[in-house]
Amino acid sequence: MEQILGIDVGATGIKGGIVDLKKGVIIGEKKKIKTPSPATPENVMLVLEQLISEFSWQGKPLGIGFPAIVKNGTVWTASNIDDSFIGFPLEEELHKRISAQVSIVNDADAAGIAEMTFGKGKHMKKGLVIMITLGTGIGSSLFFDGKLIPNTELGHLLYKKSIFERYASNSAKEKKALSWKNWGSEVNVYLNHLNHLFSPEAILIGGGVSKHFDKYKSYIDVNTFVDTAQLLNDAGIIGAAMSIKHKI
Repeated sequence: MEQILGIDVGATGIKGGIVDLKKGVIIGEKKKIKTPSPATPENVMLVLEQLISEFSWQGKPLGIGFPAIVKNGTVWTASNIDDSFIGFPLEEELHKRISAQVSIVNDADAAGIAEMTFGKGKHMKKGLVIMITLGTGIGSSLFFDGKLIPNTELGHLLYKKSIFERYASNSAKEKKALSWKNWGSEVNVYLNHLNHLFSPEAILIGGGVSKHFDKYKSYIDVNTFVDTAQLLNDAGIIGAAMSIKHKI
């Protein structure tokens, strides 16, 4: 159980890597396959099987971070995947197909678990810590005294005529061709809204765009500690692999 395959399912790509669970690092190269369109259960499971095969991981335990509310291995929302996933028992169905132990968790929760164990969050064990991932949407994970409060969807808080992830996600920046200043200002509104609602001790920013924090941090002004996640875009894979430990 020292090495586990972790897979992070995203709206645009499905990526995986073998994780050293003691060190919290990815061993060897990561592999990524484009998320199928439509992202139906059958199409997504075919890609998952392909990734498992490419890592020669057939029959071995693995963990998967999935972009939805996940309860007991069943998917209950479908913001950036096909609606046919709602109510689909992904953990059970994938287990039948690959004959291996599978753990399915919310993708942002997976990233948060990794960051709170191996990243900057490992020293933040008192009070409330919020981690957000800025990607195609906005994922969120909440930790109180170091313990996960699962399946939050704080990117879906109402804002203007829609929800925050339509304005402050990385995909919103790209679709609207926003400057770092304009986009950073939207992120700042979002972070202040989170601070107003929850009064966290810290907010950590993950996702691919977190590596460009220097380009928009000057537009962030929040009355709490705000920083980037240490594990950046690897957190989802690492956390997904960690989740299997609780299933064995």
